[in-house]
Amino acid sequence: MSISALYKNYFQKSKIFVYPLLGIKKGLSVTPVQTYFGWNDYVKPEDMKLVAVFHERTDQDYLNFEKNILLKHNRLSDYIKLNDTEVLYTFDFSDIKDDWMHLINGRYSKMSPTVKRRIRDHFDKNGSNFMYMDSFLFPERYFNIYSELLGISEEVLKEVGELCTIPDMEKEILIVNIEELQKLNKDLK
Repeated sequence: MSISALYKNYFQKSKIFVYPLLGIKKGLSVTPVQTYFGWNDYVKPEDMKLVAVFHERTDQDYLNFEKNILLKHNRLSDYIKLNDTEVLYTFDFSDIKDDWMHLINGRYSKMSPTVKRRIRDHFDKNGSNFMYMDSFLFPERYFNIYSELLGISEEVLKEVGELCTIPDMEKEILIVNIEELQKLNKDLK
């Protein structure tokens, strides 16, 4: 399978580049509603924490996942009930500071080879996402393809160095009104 078209729609960089680093297998019935690089003013992208929001469910699949994977995860920093149906988990990535800083600044190809391979290998090798991820993480292999798709020279792409857009922090920061959260916490007591 090869890349024959550009990936034009925005996608959560935190979900595609960071969530795979948690080592949680694909294909499970429990996946995050969304992931973020930050949460209001409580978690900033520079804090190196992945913010993941999950629908809180009462079925056995979810309860087992929460108990055995989320709450026991070695990167788990905190979890907070957001409302009646959603829970926020934060995961600490401060041990890979350089890779994290490259990631939030859109320098995906500059991340360490080990981290890049862990991200890419999370995706099915026969799926189209694998090829895109490989091109985002190892762009030097794909400058010729993207050059043709974009109608620009390879030299221009080499100067830019990246084949994936930078994170849009307006979309990568969770905004939850603190008054709503405080009201919920009072209601739960």
